[in-house]
Amino acid sequence: MTILSLIAAAEPYVPRDNPITDFSDTPTWLSLVKALLIFVYLLLSTLLVIWFERRVIGRMQQRPGPNRTGPFGLLQTLADGVKLALKEDLIPKNADKLIFILAPAFFGAMAFVSFGIIPLGPTVSMFGHQTPLQLTDVPVAILLVLAVAGVGAYGVVLAGWSSGSTYPLLGGLRSSAQIISYEIAMGLSLVAVILYSGSMSTSQIVANQRDIWHIIPLVVSFAIYVITMVGETNRRPFDLAEGEGELTGGFHTEYSSLKFAMFFLAEYVNMFTVAALATTVFLGGWMAPPGISAINDGMFNEGWWGLLWFTIKLWMFMFLFVWLRGSLPRTRYDQFMRFGWKFLIPVTIVWVVAVAFLQAADNGYLGERVVSLLGAERRLASLIVIGVLALLVLAATWIWEGKQTAKAEAAQVIAPDVIDPYAGGYPVPPLPGQRLQEAQSAAPKEVIHG
Repeated sequence: MTILSLIAAAEPYVPRDNPITDFSDTPTWLSLVKALLIFVYLLLSTLLVIWFERRVIGRMQQRPGPNRTGPFGLLQTLADGVKLALKEDLIPKNADKLIFILAPAFFGAMAFVSFGIIPLGPTVSMFGHQTPLQLTDVPVAILLVLAVAGVGAYGVVLAGWSSGSTYPLLGGLRSSAQIISYEIAMGLSLVAVILYSGSMSTSQIVANQRDIWHIIPLVVSFAIYVITMVGETNRRPFDLAEGEGELTGGFHTEYSSLKFAMFFLAEYVNMFTVAALATTVFLGGWMAPPGISAINDGMFNEGWWGLLWFTIKLWMFMFLFVWLRGSLPRTRYDQFMRFGWKFLIPVTIVWVVAVAFLQAADNGYLGERVVSLLGAERRLASLIVIGVLALLVLAATWIWEGKQTAKAEAAQVIAPDVIDPYAGGYPVPPLPGQRLQEAQSAAPKEVIHG
C-alpha cells in the first residue's frame, strides 16, 4: 500500500472541544478585586526581583549588593523608585509632547494586560464565591498574548520617534525590529503547543498537562520559547537596544522621572508575563510537580496551593534571567538577527510541521501503520521522526552557513604583507599583520622648491 493510499484511508482529524473556565459565580466586583490583586502581585514581584537581581549578580561578582536600606537591603528598590519619582520631569524641545507622554503609559499598560489570562491556580473560595484564580479566559487566549505583545511594540516605536532626537529614533527602530523578529519564532513555538493540546485556552492547556507536562514531548518548542522570551524582553545577552557605546540608552534616552520609571517597570512586568506563559504552557501551570501531585489524591493541587507552585515555577525563570545577565556578554546585533531569521524560524517551522503530522497520524489509520512499521510505541515513533527532521534541518543550516562563509572569504580583499606608506602620496599606517618597506625605499622623494 502506498503512502497516498494510507493518507486517503486515514480517518479525518476531529478537533477537540475548546471550553473555557467557568466564571458563572464571579460577579463584576470580584473580577475588579482579582484585577487589583494581580496588579499588586506584579508590583511587589517587580520590587522583589530587582533586589534579587542585584543581590545575585553581586554574589556572582564577589560583592554584597544592596544591604543598607531595610533588612537585607529589601527596601533599596523602593527607595530608588521614590528618588526616581522626585527627579525633574524633562520634555525635549523638539518632542511631540502628546505622543511623548502617552508612549510610556501605553507600553506599561500592555505589559499588564497579558497577565489577565494566566491561570494562577484552580477554583478557590473568595468572599463566599467559587471563582477560578484567573482574571478571565477566552478560547483564543494564546493569540491574545501574542496580539498584546505585538501592540506593545508600538509603544517602543512611538517613544523613539516622539523624542525628536536621532539616537532614540534609531533605538526605537532597533528595538521594534528585535521584538517583531523574535515574536515570529515565539508564536510558532506556541503553535506546536496548540496543536498538541488541541486548545488555545490557557486553562485547558494546563488541564491537558495532568498526566505529563508539555516540556517533555515539546522540548524543542520549550527551548525555542526560552530563547525568544529573552530576546523579546530585551534582556542580556540580547539587550541590544541599550548598547551604551552606540545608542546611549536606546528608545528611552530622553525620558526621565516617572516616564522612565514606567518603561523600567514594563520591562520587568514583561519578564514576569513571558515567564508566566512559559510556566502555563510547558511546566503544568499551577499544578504541583508529579511526585507531590500524587500525595493524598492530589491534595496539593487544590485550593490556594496552586498559587504557591505557580510562583515557584515563575521564579525559576526569573533566576534564569538573572543568571544569563550575570554570565553572558552582549551579542552583536547582526548576529542576533541572523540567528533569529535564518536558524530559529526555519527550525520552528519544521518542528510545527512535524508536530502537526504526528498529531494527525495519531488520530487515524496512518498513525497505526507508521507505528507498526517502526515496531515501537507511538511516542517513541514520534521522537524518532522528530529527531530525523531536526538533524536534517541542522545539516541543511550548517551546509548553507558554510557556503555563505566560503563565499564571504572568497570575496574578501587580501591586504599585502609589506606596504609602502607613501604610495598614495600620504603617510598611511600599517594594518595589523603588515610591515613597512625598508627605510631607504620607503623614504619620501625630496621636493625642490624654486
